[in-house]
Amino acid sequence: MKSELKAVIFDLDGVLTDTAEYHYKGWKMLADQLGIPFDKEANEELKGIDRLASLNKILEKGNKTYTEEEKAQLCNTKNDYYKELIKSICEKDLLPGAENVLKELKRRNLKIGLASVSKNAFTVVESLKIAEYFDYIADAAKIAKGKPDPEIFITCANGLGVECESCLGVEDAAAGVEAIKGSNMIAVGIGEKEILSNADMVLGSLEDLNFDEIIAEYYLK
Repeated sequence: MKSELKAVIFDLDGVLTDTAEYHYKGWKMLADQLGIPFDKEANEELKGIDRLASLNKILEKGNKTYTEEEKAQLCNTKNDYYKELIKSICEKDLLPGAENVLKELKRRNLKIGLASVSKNAFTVVESLKIAEYFDYIADAAKIAKGKPDPEIFITCANGLGVECESCLGVEDAAAGVEAIKGSNMIAVGIGEKEILSNADMVLGSLEDLNFDEIIAEYYLK
């Protein structure tokens, strides 16, 4: 049975802005420090997963063993690199259509949430000058299971006070789409259909997002 659309929950990186290059540079700096080969092809494997899972994938290529304490320190080191790199982010780094979509949602009185696994999401949103649009931003530091587990989307829906069935999720990664579907939300993928085949709808960018069409197709009018 269809539900009324009451909220839209966005991923951050690759949907509203693109900090992928900053993440890549941060991981590359760490990998170089550890003497582990790392390039942009290897970086693609990290898309949509959290920091520790990303680190584990890199360490797998290095044939070295680390304690959990050492891994935590390596994650902190990469994050320090990343935080330094993103100091230059500003509203010009919003992806095409992002602010217009947020404005339209406000006009429609729909709630807006952010479900990013980035522990720097609050900082990035502030730098992009879009914090005022969000009714709830999930705190990645309090999320036990990363995507593709649906925990972060369910947490976000709860934070917005909206049932999952009344939320629309927007993601650019296959793991994120799986998390949306696992939370019983309609999923819009931003990117390539081959990669985001599990999404209910795949668009090239937020500029192509048409809420009238989505509501007509998936929600009660």
